[in-house]
Amino acid sequence: MSKLTKNQKLAQEKIEAGKTYSLQEAAALVKEITKTKFDASVDVDVRLGVDPRKADQMVRGVVTLPHGTGKQIRVLVLCTPDQNAAAEEAGADYVGLDEYIEKIKGGWTDIDVIITQPAIMGKIGALGRILGPRGLMPNPKSGTVTQDVAAAVKEVKQGKIDFKVDKTGIVHSSAGKVSFTTDKIIENAREFLTTIIKLKPASAKGTYVKSIYLSSTMSAGIKVDPKSIDA
Repeated sequence: MSKLTKNQKLAQEKIEAGKTYSLQEAAALVKEITKTKFDASVDVDVRLGVDPRKADQMVRGVVTLPHGTGKQIRVLVLCTPDQNAAAEEAGADYVGLDEYIEKIKGGWTDIDVIITQPAIMGKIGALGRILGPRGLMPNPKSGTVTQDVAAAVKEVKQGKIDFKVDKTGIVHSSAGKVSFTTDKIIENAREFLTTIIKLKPASAKGTYVKSIYLSSTMSAGIKVDPKSIDA
């Protein structure tokens, strides 16, 4: 069994066993206990009382974090030539079509989001085996299949994220970086959490939000009281 580092011990001492913290307390505490030399991400994990195997209980949506994720999002736009200039001006990192489709077929996936047009989806369908498992497949529901690719690029760059409940009933999201102020972390987390609550399936019975945890890249999870979301 590995020994705890000095910072891990200090973090354990600050998190009271069995205690549920308010969102405000958790946001301040996650900054306090994170001692990494790099700017760690702050993450929110929500366990939902749904059965993801049932189509009518699938929770999926998009949210634009008011302060962004703090991450450099690499965007590829697969579009017709007449949209190239608009996509580049909007901030896309890569713009093109056939040359990038061939690169992806060869194993290139050094990107975070792919945005495309409805007319292009026929060409992209063949990439499903590569893009699907990596969560990179464009989807109309997430706004990544659209006629207005430039607007979609701007939204993603400003902090728009796509989320989906996994097979264990948990939804994961970023709430920013440890370098963010406590208020920015709170506002990002609250925006995500309120969006999750609005998406509650009509068929979901019992407790919908079972637990919420806030953590950084290398910190322990801090349990958050769902009642504090609106505080």
